[in-house]
Amino acid sequence: MSRKRIGIIGGSGLYRIRGVEPKEEIDLDTPFGRPSDRFILGELEGREVLFLPRHGRSHTLLPSEIPFRANIYGLKKLGVEWIISVSAVGSMKEHIRPQDIVFPDQFIDRTRLRRDTFFGRGVVAHISFADPVCAPLSSVLADAAEKCGATVHRGGTYLCMEGPAFSTRAESILYRSRGVDVIGMTNYQEAKLAREAEMCYATMACVTDYDCWHQSEESVSVEMLVENLRKNASVAQDTIKEAVPAIPRERSCLCASALKDTLLTPADKIPEETRRKLDIIIGKYIE
Repeated sequence: MSRKRIGIIGGSGLYRIRGVEPKEEIDLDTPFGRPSDRFILGELEGREVLFLPRHGRSHTLLPSEIPFRANIYGLKKLGVEWIISVSAVGSMKEHIRPQDIVFPDQFIDRTRLRRDTFFGRGVVAHISFADPVCAPLSSVLADAAEKCGATVHRGGTYLCMEGPAFSTRAESILYRSRGVDVIGMTNYQEAKLAREAEMCYATMACVTDYDCWHQSEESVSVEMLVENLRKNASVAQDTIKEAVPAIPRERSCLCASALKDTLLTPADKIPEETRRKLDIIIGKYIE
């Protein structure tokens, strides 16, 4: 199997990547269930890419229903080393306007119903997650977005809420008071699982609206969101096409060895079923 692939997770409004020549659709099962949809294997700018629509091709999955572990495990199994995550978000800052693109470098988790680790069932590991985004990958994406004419904000905090309802006004004002830059419903779990799987991960957060804190703007609605999703999708696709050939073919970041020295369970104490289940993640550390 070819390795060193680039994974692209498409969020709301991004269900295909322009310019990708599909080679194969891969229907995959994992120890954590079935992914959101079939993986589309193709080529973009001379690099092999795997595309996965986060909510399914027909947008059938709520944020809380997304099989995050299956999605990341599947990408890992198929040889992905870099993940570009495209996500629709609301802005929590006046200067971050709809149709801008934010490349956050921090997350706050406000979800309640999600499984966000591969570990447990007899194996314990504690990864470092102080800096949850791969800085080199995020920088490549931000550079590409600027070349494509987008208004770019480098860095910032993404608050991940449960959904599917948008925030109450009181919640929105509270989050804003904590210095949050954007708000979304999906990326925290992806980032954490990608780090456990030693994959580079970066978010391209496409702003669709001011969250409802903004008194002089219309409160977020599906109609507003869909209209801005259409406008954002074209820039997101141009950015990905520009970024893919600029991603290094070899990794020198710490993401590639994120699990080193983090496993606390002795190898001979890990249940055989768990060893098999997590072989592609921990195998090299328990041989």
